Amino acid sequence: MITPRLLAYVAISVSCVLKVSSLDTFIAAVYEHAVILPNTTLIPVSREEALALMNRNLDLLEGAITSAAKQGAHIIVTPEDGIYGWNFNRETIYPYLEDIPDPRVNWIPCNYPNRFGHTPVQERLSCLAKHNSIYIVANIGDKKPCNASDPQCPPDGRYQYNTDVVFDSQGKLVARYHKYNLFMGEDQFNVPKKPEVVTFDTIFGRFGIFTCFDILFHDPAVTLVKDFHVDTIVFPTAWMNVLPHLSAIEFHSAWAVGMGVNFLAANIHHPHKRMTGSGIYAPDSPRAFHYDMKTKEGKLLISRLNSSSYDPGVVNWASYASSIKAFSTGNQEFKSTAFFDEFTFLELTRVTGNYTVCQKELCCHLSYKMSEKKPDEVYALGAFDGLHIAEGSYYLQICTLLKCKTPNLRTCGDAVESASTRFEMFSLSGTFGTQYVFPEVLLSDSQLAPGEFQVSSDGRLFSVKPPSGPVLTVTLFGRLYEKDWILKASSDLRAQAPGVMLVVIALSVCSFSW
Repeated sequence: MITPRLLAYVAISVSCVLKVSSLDTFIAAVYEHAVILPNTTLIPVSREEALALMNRNLDLLEGAITSAAKQGAHIIVTPEDGIYGWNFNRETIYPYLEDIPDPRVNWIPCNYPNRFGHTPVQERLSCLAKHNSIYIVANIGDKKPCNASDPQCPPDGRYQYNTDVVFDSQGKLVARYHKYNLFMGEDQFNVPKKPEVVTFDTIFGRFGIFTCFDILFHDPAVTLVKDFHVDTIVFPTAWMNVLPHLSAIEFHSAWAVGMGVNFLAANIHHPHKRMTGSGIYAPDSPRAFHYDMKTKEGKLLISRLNSSSYDPGVVNWASYASSIKAFSTGNQEFKSTAFFDEFTFLELTRVTGNYTVCQKELCCHLSYKMSEKKPDEVYALGAFDGLHIAEGSYYLQICTLLKCKTPNLRTCGDAVESASTRFEMFSLSGTFGTQYVFPEVLLSDSQLAPGEFQVSSDGRLFSVKPPSGPVLTVTLFGRLYEKDWILKASSDLRAQAPGVMLVVIALSVCSFSW
């Protein structure tokens, strides 16, 4: 947790401390980029070869940036790993890195390209921003030398960071963020000593920035919204879709709703690795989104958003669920696994009904009505309350209505991409022990349901009209950050004890280096 007492943050606020907004709305763009990948090698390529690959990707990004600017976009977000791809170790990533200075140096690389050494990638991004009069958010690699006076200095004498940069419409570097929550396979990069909270102010609102796996943790993601009061998050990502609850458009749109901010998510387009899903999400509903597992081309999304903060009101996520008695169904509970978490489930055996299922401290209540009960499709209501350890360790409370992969109940929780059962209505709630709950509704073929559901102040996720397509999942995804901190403190103590080995299971969700 980031607290003033611990001073565990670095805050960068650019242009002005107080937000001055002269535009009530702005046009946002995100680009899902089909990245050109490097050849896999254990031997570093030359700097010239690295630049050649990056310029090929920048050529594609330039086309999207120019198109967005011509359509009036004020800002465009491009993906994590979008300029050089992946398949790196610590040595082979090095030719792709540049020294990225602190934005407080007041630097326009397009005007003064050699001020901080040889920085052609920053120069090109700066010139693209300047010549198109658009803010550009991009992801590149930063390198910082260190020496033996720093006890944490790596043996090769340098820090390497997965880094987001922002250039304003004049080409000035206005933000730099070093990714804090690295995913497995990112061994080529270092973790910053402290999580950075990075904001930048514009005439169309205050923005915050973080990267991919950061979204699942409190710092810096939640801190940006709760303590630094940003209006919009820009989010470069290389996200591998994991159903039923962590598909990109599903979770990112839910985060925007749960946190009450605009969210601009730019993903890599690489269907072979299950990487697709970008969007422009407002707190009340998605404005534009893209999910495409069939084609190989990138996709530019553009939409208008409100500039100012959205106040969704206070949601008491446990209020309704705690005020009613458990529904008695007579159905027998069963266990099954969703993304390596063992859920307690109840099968939905009727066309309409009221169900309750509990696990530990969490009880989930569902009321629903199907258009018809199809004999070849099984749905279940599930609850999970515990420690997730599949791609990192963090605590979850989840209530979910989902389609099982087959009529065999043991497949409930497996990844499912299509359905044919339509629902007339649903209402889902739970006795959550956290205020951080993200409401997800995902329809068949991984489609969202804009304007078709709402969240009430007493913690119910309910349909306002029959969903426009068959339902894959309706989920309340809760994060118990407080338990994370207890777990981290305990882990730190164990790590200091001799002879103790900590083992974490890790699987792919986002940003990898295979």
